[in-house]
Amino acid sequence: MTDFDPNGVGIANGNIFGFPYSEKEASIVIIPIPWDATASYGKGTSNGPKAILDASTQLDFFHPNLDKAYDTKVFMAPISEEWKGINDHCCELSVEYISFLEERGEEIAMKKFESQIDEINAAHLALKENLKQRCLGLLEAGKIPAVLGGEHSTPLGLIEALNEKYAHFGILQIDAHADLRVAYEGFAQSHASIMDNVLKNCSNMQKLVQVGIRDISEREVDYSHSENRIKTFYDWDLKSEQYAGKTWKNQVEEIISNLPNHVYISFDIDGLRPELCPNTGTPVIGGFDLQEISFLFFKLVASGRSIIGFDLNEVAPGEKGDWDANVGARALWQLVCATEKSRRKEF
Repeated sequence: MTDFDPNGVGIANGNIFGFPYSEKEASIVIIPIPWDATASYGKGTSNGPKAILDASTQLDFFHPNLDKAYDTKVFMAPISEEWKGINDHCCELSVEYISFLEERGEEIAMKKFESQIDEINAAHLALKENLKQRCLGLLEAGKIPAVLGGEHSTPLGLIEALNEKYAHFGILQIDAHADLRVAYEGFAQSHASIMDNVLKNCSNMQKLVQVGIRDISEREVDYSHSENRIKTFYDWDLKSEQYAGKTWKNQVEEIISNLPNHVYISFDIDGLRPELCPNTGTPVIGGFDLQEISFLFFKLVASGRSIIGFDLNEVAPGEKGDWDANVGARALWQLVCATEKSRRKEF
């Protein structure tokens, strides 16, 4: 460990926030995944991990809810150039396919591009299995694993690893979208299908609590209502309750009451207001301030529940400036600090 001054200028040493810890020393290990091959609207989230890494040293490291937050031993693994290359190739295939699909319809497009879809699905499966084995190793070593995407499909391997580790756990999903579509556009692990895949593949996942959903299909609404493992807090309901006088504190207490003892957090940046993440793949009007979500995370910890892992995804840097990356780095910092407070059992 080299000297680190939490009050000094951030040093770009290759690790997230410029922190001085190795993977062996770390309690929290972040796996960056530069993948957005199934993104159906805007591409660019595969560049999110690098942009957030670059922006992360611009933060200050005092946190009002975590004493000596800068002592958090967090490490981010190197971004895989190999997987970035595979992703870029798959993106070329998917862009052509999706463009044709939007002009000619899904049935014709899926038949014409069957081999390309199969190639993307095979690569995506390999990515998921690689991540799963990596996270099982981290869990065996007593570390808390996390994923930094990339599109929202990326953490499936991590969640499957947790399903093998824990007999019961829940997921707190912050998102504009429910992500309950079945193999959306023919992609088995579509970014729009992550929670459908979790429900199918993770039998120990006891409760999925979705917060901020506001762009959803009727079929997904029906799915949510019919599946007792899902509890959805729609953005329009939360806002209507607030207009009628209900406080965010009371809503947060209700949200947390639906979660079991062990909680995984899945944070899609588009759960925030779109002006905070204008270049994300599918921005949607409405949503939250980051401070509201931070309040939820720390109330979750204060309830005595344990955060067993997390992901942050769908951050896409714009062509000019680093606003999205700056917000993304701050969102990641809130996740890291809440997880560390949970790990320290400081309720």
